[in-house]
Amino acid sequence: MKHMATEFDDLPKGIQRSRALPDATLGALWHSIILPEDVKRRLVSQAVLNLTLRGKVDRSVLPLHGIILLVGPPGTGKTSLARGLAHRTAESFPGGKFRLLEVEPHTLTSSAMGKTQRAVSDLFSQAITEAAAAGPTVVLLDEVETLAADRSKMSLEANPIDIHRATDAVLVQLDVLAEKHPHLLFVATSNFPEAVDSAFTSRCDLVLPIPLPDREACALILKDCLGGLGRTYPAISKLANAPQFDQCAAACVGLDGRAIRKMVANALAATPATAMHPEKVTIADLLAAAKNAKASRITGGAA
Repeated sequence: MKHMATEFDDLPKGIQRSRALPDATLGALWHSIILPEDVKRRLVSQAVLNLTLRGKVDRSVLPLHGIILLVGPPGTGKTSLARGLAHRTAESFPGGKFRLLEVEPHTLTSSAMGKTQRAVSDLFSQAITEAAAAGPTVVLLDEVETLAADRSKMSLEANPIDIHRATDAVLVQLDVLAEKHPHLLFVATSNFPEAVDSAFTSRCDLVLPIPLPDREACALILKDCLGGLGRTYPAISKLANAPQFDQCAAACVGLDGRAIRKMVANALAATPATAMHPEKVTIADLLAAAKNAKASRITGGAA
């Protein structure tokens, strides 16, 4: 069997990154995403079931495609969660020699007629197929609406027919890969699930919404961020025990996890003194930054 460039020294078009699994750095990402444990357990269980069952049970009995779709607002950690899931899945099969491929969908689109469809077909029928033939593979399809756009909402005047056919090509290839490669798992993400073609969604074995964090999750994200900073600036970790911490966490409700961590950075830049000496940041600085981030988000600005 032809050996697929193990580290993809020359990455095929559409593949942004390839790495061997398990990977401890991806495990750290998994733990950094604050979600209820039952949600994470459900994700791992679905991934493991796909890889355990699909090679043993006829698809006429259980039509599994090996696709998990994570949907939700930007900043909720879907991509990090998907990468972490790849790691946790590989950990569940010791010695499995898994590989993670990350697809960069924007490199596949072209204004030239037929090129987008051809690039998409080549990606699935060649690069992904070759990886799957070499061993258990997890493929991350970030912003999947780019590859599987809702055809019912396309205007052929505004959208070239090539884009329509590219979605067709994705669906055909997913069916072929599901049939031929039971140790292949796709993890897709979308900020705009309403823009994803319904035929793609119907092929998903699990569609899981990743919501904005509630008050408890906001507190956990904030504590995790302060604890991480505390490894460099010990005084910062103590802010998690400050009397106003709960108020600060409550002020974060409505922000996504990324925005909460950026808010902490904003607090560190509250004054030139804290920017120069981050350990001088106060809980009042955090609270003010949280309120500013919320106000900016509500008025449509970037948090």
